[in-house]
Amino acid sequence: MPTNIPLAERMRPQSLADFVGQEHLVGEQSILRQAIDSGALPSFILWGPPGVGKTTLARIIANQLNRTFFTLSAINSGVRDIREVIEKAKKSHFFGSPSPILFIDEIHRFSKSQQDSLLGAVEKGTVTLIGATTENPSFEVISPLLSRCHVYILKPLEKHHLLSLLDKAIQTDLEIRQKSIEVKETEALLRYSGGDARKLFNILELVVQSAPEETLIMTNELVIKKIQENIALYDKNGELHYDIISAFIKSMRGSDPNGAVYWLARMIEGGEDPEFIARRMLIFSSEDIGLANPNALLLANACFDAVHKIGWPESRIILSETVVYLATSPKSNSTYLAVSAAQELVRETGDLLVPLHLRNAPTSLMKDLGYGGNYKYPHDHPGRFIDEDYLPDQVRGTKLWDPAENPREQELLERMRKLWSKHYGY
Repeated sequence: MPTNIPLAERMRPQSLADFVGQEHLVGEQSILRQAIDSGALPSFILWGPPGVGKTTLARIIANQLNRTFFTLSAINSGVRDIREVIEKAKKSHFFGSPSPILFIDEIHRFSKSQQDSLLGAVEKGTVTLIGATTENPSFEVISPLLSRCHVYILKPLEKHHLLSLLDKAIQTDLEIRQKSIEVKETEALLRYSGGDARKLFNILELVVQSAPEETLIMTNELVIKKIQENIALYDKNGELHYDIISAFIKSMRGSDPNGAVYWLARMIEGGEDPEFIARRMLIFSSEDIGLANPNALLLANACFDAVHKIGWPESRIILSETVVYLATSPKSNSTYLAVSAAQELVRETGDLLVPLHLRNAPTSLMKDLGYGGNYKYPHDHPGRFIDEDYLPDQVRGTKLWDPAENPREQELLERMRKLWSKHYGY
């Protein structure tokens, strides 16, 4: 008899032995596995895309360590709920026993006051916090709480992981096994899953349930047809989240205001967090527009501040204004390429010594040793410029910033040619 429990829930692993993926964290001798095996579990945050096992891993850890397990969702929990759970944790935490685990799903959605209410319990060891987030915790988690937690990054599942899960579901799930399934093609199934195990199981279950025949031949054509017939408009928690934001960014990068506003509307109608959209535009304005139009970063920052103050539904107008401005702005990634090249140079050459004339000299001893000596102060020279070397000797003369072909950067190029003909000469 069919059950109402989704396939993804029925297939949820119950032990580390059944857990698929994240070998860098839970494989033999990995850092998190060692902490689990020792029982000395720190508070930590699991950061990764949807469907890679964050919630499952937290539950497995609690079961393996025989810890009391409390769970909260940032979507529907407030400060009062947090305090109630902490009180329950105190009562269940007997002398000498390990602290209960408090798992908070989507911890990035907690407000500052909600996160503040966790600090004392985490610091005193009343609870061991495990947070799960799809967003960079450096941006979303307050510094005092972040400093008390390790951050572990989970990766999208690889092809062999997904195929293993697919085979296991077909072979072991009681409902799926009621049909004779031949997997002839997997390309569409893997593509639409996108490294997300939950998506994989949802698609498999959809295709199986929609096929009346007892024998099912899984093909790319069948999978695509069933997805297109049943796919939801938007799922901000994972199903289309990354596809939509990717299309949004690529439309702006392609200077198409129509496409960009369309994908913005898709996110608005799907209930996406407006600050998430504004934050992505802040990054885009620097990465993809940069010096071609420096005002883009200013407008994107003003947009983020305004959205933070106003919220829905009026924020949609502010977002639309900024989207159109960014989409229609000239594009340049020269500064992005410059810092990437600089980082690569640093990785190749290591920690090169700072030239003596560029060093700080706060003490007389340092001055005697030549720190800061022979430094030429540009403001003391004509045009407030002096031909000086500002790179370590081993990489002297390296050009890292290469101006793009847009009016603003070509203007900067002309100035650089006058000042630094050895780097930017004709």
